[in-house]
Formats: sequence, C-alpha cells, structure tokens
Amino acid sequence: MKIYMCADHRGFELKEHLSSWLTSQGHDVIDCGNNKLEPLDDFVDFTFNAAKRLQADLQNDPKSSSLAVGVCGSGIGVGMAANRLKGVRCGLSYSVAHVKHGRENDHTNMLSLAADTLAPEEAEQIVEAFLTTSPNMEEKYVRRAAKLDQV
Repeated sequence: MKIYMCADHRGFELKEHLSSWLTSQGHDVIDCGNNKLEPLDDFVDFTFNAAKRLQADLQNDPKSSSLAVGVCGSGIGVGMAANRLKGVRCGLSYSVAHVKHGRENDHTNMLSLAADTLAPEEAEQIVEAFLTTSPNMEEKYVRRAAKLDQV
C-alpha cells in the first residue's frame, strides 16, 4: 500500500519510527518531509505536501488505496491543514477504537497523530488499525463522505 508520511519537528522522531516500521512490512512509504530535524519548521508545509499527493492519487483514481499519515505534537495542526484540501478526510486518533470509527464511518483517508502523547508502540497499533480497517459502504456513510468532498 502507498502511504504518504509527513511530520514537523515535534513529530519527526515518531514519523521516522513509523516509516521504518511500515517499510519493513512491505508498504510503499513516501516521505513528504521534513527529512531532517529542524526545530523551526512548520507542520503546514509537510502536511500540504502529503495531502496534495494523496489528493492527486484520489483524483487520478477515485478507488485509489493510497493513504496518508501526518505527525505533529498535538495532531491538531496536521488535521487542520490536511482538511483544507478537497477529498482529503483527515482524522486525529488516539486509540485503535477511535481510528476504526473514523475509517469505517467517516471514511478517513489521512490520519493525524499526536507525537507528544503517543508511545511508538501505541502509534503502531493505531496505524495498523487505520490501514486494515475498510470504510463502511452503507449508503448513509457513503453519502456523508460525498457531502464532505463537495465542500
């Protein structure tokens, strides 16, 4: 599976950990930055890079299996930035149950994580659930996702 990864300075270490872990599982991980620990960088730049690539994949193939994961200190900034792009539905998750709900009911295609509050093992479990949970194709969930994509 193609997975776009991004992080700012506060999420850099967790992004590096998750990227290595995902690559070892055979995923095609595309690092959208930052590629070095830079204390004055801005999450917006890297989030837009990942979200735009995800958006392009979805525009080229609406059934694309590409996903994205962004990491910042709180996870909030990544979500705010990513959700400005049409077709990108980014959800902040703190638990496996939470991320499953987002994938199933809200059809999230990008995950934001809070590096300040998640241990690497917790983040792995959340990402694994994100990647292995499918959107619920019941009409009401499809309709709601379509409405989000129209905004």
